[in-house]
Amino acid sequence: MQLHSQSFFKSILAATFLGLCSVLAGTQSSLAQGAAGQEQQIIDLSKKKWQWMADKNVDELAKLFDDKAKFVHMSGTWKKDEELEIIKTGSIWYKKADVKDVAVEIVGNTAIIWSRIMLSAMVRGNEANTEFTVTEVYTKQSSDWKLLALTFSSVRDTHVIKH
Repeated sequence: MQLHSQSFFKSILAATFLGLCSVLAGTQSSLAQGAAGQEQQIIDLSKKKWQWMADKNVDELAKLFDDKAKFVHMSGTWKKDEELEIIKTGSIWYKKADVKDVAVEIVGNTAIIWSRIMLSAMVRGNEANTEFTVTEVYTKQSSDWKLLALTFSSVRDTHVIKH
């Protein structure tokens, strides 16, 4: 009788262990898919932002930009209201951002996206086609992502974003 109960106990332990391993594997897979889903969400949001900038859609951009957001350009750094005014008036018209490469890191409620782009723009009436690496920093507020910072870095054509 004791031999039978030891065997039964070992079977229960083995089944419990295998079940726990399955739950842990499923949790890790779910977390990985969740992180990948959030990364794709940021990539998609960044693409929408570029389109809103091209369309001069300051209403959508005003919702996306945090009130304390900063924008770093080749000619200066300014805040949300000035960036929206520049877009609205066409002082800088972001006609098209051709995104070549993207890398995303998410840490807690902060997402950073690095995009390698060729930007076609009108700057104070002059056509400009410039390669940049753009760094965008987002923070999750409630269920929405808000842009905190956008920085244009002029780069060489050999520049590569490390993934």
